[in-house]
Order: sequence, then structure tokens, then C-alpha cells
Amino acid sequence: MIVLGSTGSIGVNVLAIAKNFDLSIEVLVAGNNIDLLNTQLEEFSPKLVIIASQNDIHKVNHFNVKAGQEAILHAIEESDSNLVVNALVGFFGLEPTLKAIECKKRVALANKESLVVAGKFIDTSYITPIDSEHFGLWYLMDKEKTMDSLTITASGGSFRDYPIEKLHSVTREEALNHPNWSMGNKITIDSATMTNKLFELIEARWLFDTAACDAIIETKSIIHAMVNYIDGSTTAHLAHANMQLPISYALLGKVETPILKKVDLFELQNLEFRKIESYRYNIWSAKDELLQNDNLGVVLNAANEVAVARFLNKEIGFLDIADTSLKAINYFHDVKIHTIEDIMEIDKKVRVFANG
Repeated sequence: MIVLGSTGSIGVNVLAIAKNFDLSIEVLVAGNNIDLLNTQLEEFSPKLVIIASQNDIHKVNHFNVKAGQEAILHAIEESDSNLVVNALVGFFGLEPTLKAIECKKRVALANKESLVVAGKFIDTSYITPIDSEHFGLWYLMDKEKTMDSLTITASGGSFRDYPIEKLHSVTREEALNHPNWSMGNKITIDSATMTNKLFELIEARWLFDTAACDAIIETKSIIHAMVNYIDGSTTAHLAHANMQLPISYALLGKVETPILKKVDLFELQNLEFRKIESYRYNIWSAKDELLQNDNLGVVLNAANEVAVARFLNKEIGFLDIADTSLKAINYFHDVKIHTIEDIMEIDKKVRVFANG
């Protein structure tokens, strides 16, 4: 397989599963964490390694090292592997997804932005989602029953219990303190604003061909997804929050050995569900519009990427992140996208707007 984003949290788990099941790695793609990459290279022997910067090539302990986006696309095209794991973060991950599908390779997808910005151009028959929510929906789908709607869950993020009147002054460090687990900076902030859950609803809309998608908060992060059927019944997927379960299915196809510890219902005590309220998560007010207008995903993503980066750099406040996205959605609400080139152009324009 080809692993894009090997040093991130998803990539680390992918390699753990690859090691457990003795799966071979043809290409490893990493960013700037060269120390971790070198540790990974001690365990795996890929034919090719690709990193972010040409200037770091001499630091990598491998005989065949390249750098940059073009090297990634060329590797996908030239590789023998039929599976590409895309765990890259952000808009940068879109072109590798498109290239893999163009080459008729299967994509184990953790890069949310691919479907959020370009779902209408992606043949999802090549996609196996790694997100626990979409994996849960897939796991529950019963083709013999008529599905009514889909529900995914959210943790609520760093500020689910925080006094609303104090949100304007929260710090970068507070926002990065997730109540349930440790993730990368970008996705942790997206979880705190609830933008990450909007991304996942847009993904679900493309993966399962329905706009009848919603989300609720489940504070223990044990229930990941629910499928609601037309007969009035609902099925739920419960599992401990560990990405190795969906990754195992994405890599192996079929899993017949224990991956996680079983959920003990007696240890759970009371499960708590909460409605996602716009007065706490301002971005949620755009949910319906985003699900109905498939041109707006690129607007949300570009504005959010800029705003999150500005917040992490302490240029704007926490509440300004969602405000930036909402202003961009309002300004670009009539945008029309007909080609991939349109996406690239709109992405640039929205970034200029969000930086203003």
C-alpha cells in the first residue's frame, strides 16, 4: 500500500495495523516530523519515501527520498499498490485522492476535505472511509431495509461545558485540550467549533447518497453512528474510540480477530445525549444550507482552514473562526462549480476573503 500522512495519528495507527498483519508498504509519505519518519523506516522498508520539504531530504534515513506534491502524484501513478491510504490534512489531500481514483486504485480515506470540497467529482465506489462515524454507518447498513436518515455523533469538543459568555476569550491552549482524546491541532480546533462534524455530514451525504444526515452529541464517544429506518427502528454502532477498527476493515476487507476491547455496558453507566445548539456552536446554523448546496463545501473548507491557522497563530479569537466561515458562506452563496478547476479557483478566492 501507499500511506500518505504516515506520521500523523491516523498514519501511525495504519502502520500499527500493517505491522500486526504483516502488510507491506510500498511508499511512505510524511510531512516535517523526520524523527518519527526515521523510526518508521526502521520497521518498514518502502521502495520510496516522500516528504514535504526538499531541504529535509538529507535527514531521512532512506536511499530513495523525494519531496512535494508532484512526487506524491507521480508515486500514485507509478506504484504497483492498489491501495492508497490518504491521511493527509487539509485541501492538500484532494489531488492525491483524485489521482488514485483516476488510476483506479482503492482509497482508504481519512482526508475529509476530498469529499467536502469535491464530492460531486469523486466516484465513491473507490472510497473506503476511515472515519469512525462513516465506518459505523457502513457497518450498520442493511440493504434489505429502507433507510430513512443517518445520525452521527460528536464529542462536543473542548468547550461543550464551557460558559458561553466566556468563549470569546478562550486561549489556543484551552481549545487544544480535547475532553476525550488527543488529536492533531487542526482537527481538535475543528471539533471545538463543530466544523469537523459539518465536514462529516457532507462526507456522509456523498458516501451514502442522502442529505438526510444529522448529528448529536454523545459525551462518552462510545456510540459513533446510527441508522434510522423507515419502519421507525434505529440501529447504533458502539465501540471504544480507537481508529484501528475502521482502519483494519479498510486495509483487510474482512476482520476476524479482536481489534478492540469489547464494550462493557455495565461500565458505561448513563449515556448522555445532547442537541447541537447554534448558540454554542455558531457554525451549526449553516448545516442545512451546506447539505443542500453542494457548491459550498469548498467555501467552508477554505475559510475554515484560514481561520483556524489564524487562531492558532493568535491573530483572531476563537469565536472568529466560525464567524469567518459564515461570512464566507454568505458572500459566496451563489458560487457555481462545474469543474475541478472551478474548485481550485474558488478556493483561492475564499482564502483571500478569509484573510481580509
